[in-house]
Amino acid sequence: MHTDVIIVGAGPTGLMLAAELRSAGVRPLVLERQSQPRDTPKAGGLGGQILELLRYRGLLDRFEAACTDPIPAPRFPFGGVHVDLTQLDESPMHALPLPQQQLERLLGEYVGELGVDIRRGHQVLDVRQDADAVTAEVNGPVGPYRVTARYLVGCDGARSRVRDLAGIPFPGTVYPEVNRLAQITVPDSVTRLDNGDLEVPGFDAIRAGFTRTDRGLFGMGVSPASEALSVYTIEDETVEYDDDVPMTVAELRDSIRRVLGVDLPVAETFRLSRFTFKARHAERYRAGRVLLAGDAAHLFPATGVALNAGMLDAVNLAWKLAAEVNGWAPAGLLDTYHEERHLAGERTMLHTRAQVALRRGHDPASEALRAVFQELLTDEPPLRRMAALIAGADIRYRLPDPNNHISTGTFAPDLTLHTDDGTTSVAEVMHAARPVLLDLADRADLRDTARDWRHRIDIRSAKAENREADALLIRPDGHIAWAATIDEPADTAEHGLRSALSLWFGTPAETTIPTSD
Repeated sequence: MHTDVIIVGAGPTGLMLAAELRSAGVRPLVLERQSQPRDTPKAGGLGGQILELLRYRGLLDRFEAACTDPIPAPRFPFGGVHVDLTQLDESPMHALPLPQQQLERLLGEYVGELGVDIRRGHQVLDVRQDADAVTAEVNGPVGPYRVTARYLVGCDGARSRVRDLAGIPFPGTVYPEVNRLAQITVPDSVTRLDNGDLEVPGFDAIRAGFTRTDRGLFGMGVSPASEALSVYTIEDETVEYDDDVPMTVAELRDSIRRVLGVDLPVAETFRLSRFTFKARHAERYRAGRVLLAGDAAHLFPATGVALNAGMLDAVNLAWKLAAEVNGWAPAGLLDTYHEERHLAGERTMLHTRAQVALRRGHDPASEALRAVFQELLTDEPPLRRMAALIAGADIRYRLPDPNNHISTGTFAPDLTLHTDDGTTSVAEVMHAARPVLLDLADRADLRDTARDWRHRIDIRSAKAENREADALLIRPDGHIAWAATIDEPADTAEHGLRSALSLWFGTPAETTIPTSD
């Protein structure tokens, strides 16, 4: 059997990659070793820049419609302290409370509508590659078989077999922390106070927020729109837990008892999950025709970032793989996947390791560090910077740019666009997941230059208020590949645009590529 791209793993990263590839005209095959979607609770929702990207694809409404919990105010834990982004008029960091099982179901439905072949209960046993193809040896429900493809992407998680078979080192640190997270209700014997604290018979009030003891950390949050409480414990343990074995109520209560010294009664549970923290980063995201994305490429020692990072990996990779499969990729395009997303991974590793330092210290110096950090976040500039860092919205890829425009490499802002046909937006023109040249200053010279690539890019003209450029060349992943400085001379702008188009989107249509005999 032959296909264009083999994707190993049907989690959020693998499914997002499959959707993006299929939208670009590529035939992916998704192989998942589990015979059924997992029921074990993992991530509790989406957060960060991936929400903007889903909006740019026209998919965010679909996910929001499936969310039954109220969308929370932008307040987030960060290393045992609170980051309150409600002080910002517009925060780059938001969250959508959508449990991972539900997210995977929605993504699975979407890729099914696109006609993607997802095979569950098919385990990849071996991977081999040569100069022309990659071959996967697979064991399926009816026996072993072989699949070949142009490329194979490992989206198979922290214990990635693909990564091991490709010989990609995965260095890093394992922290002795076991984290337990649950959403619960409490019986009538427990009193919920107006300030969010709990009164438990035979014990002092359990405070909302974070409580540190010499045995660990306990966190509790109360939703004003729900009876449910979110409770969280961190303890240092040496026990190795199987991620596929779900946590029980008894295990949660035992952990709370060890950390707080109180037996917290539980009436109902809506989510129970357990996880450990690791800081690991693949040395490279590509080994020939084998690539990595998501947890196979990086593990971060904090909650709330893995899905964002993994799904953004998929979006960055998909259009570049599609260019290779469809035969028009310029030299070196696929290598930029590692260069750009490894940079993004390092940024995420930076702030998640900082969270380790904030939350693990128990001495007076650590308390002072947390106090100073919390004080800094009362000022808007550091708060806004921290919000962008957590969201992954501060990434500026290091792209070749002769005029060094401030926008190049950043995610395209969602400008309101006024056209002859009415009002639209950058988000709407990106729904097709195609490159776009957005002319904001009626630059006929730039539109004429781009027409040589019209088979690969969309050319749009519009007016926008408070524009910072005459034109933007936006890649399918939403990042700006090139920008024309306002009133930039025609010859300079045309040269810059032609260079950027060639760099990212290959040979123009009218050019004939000579062949040697």
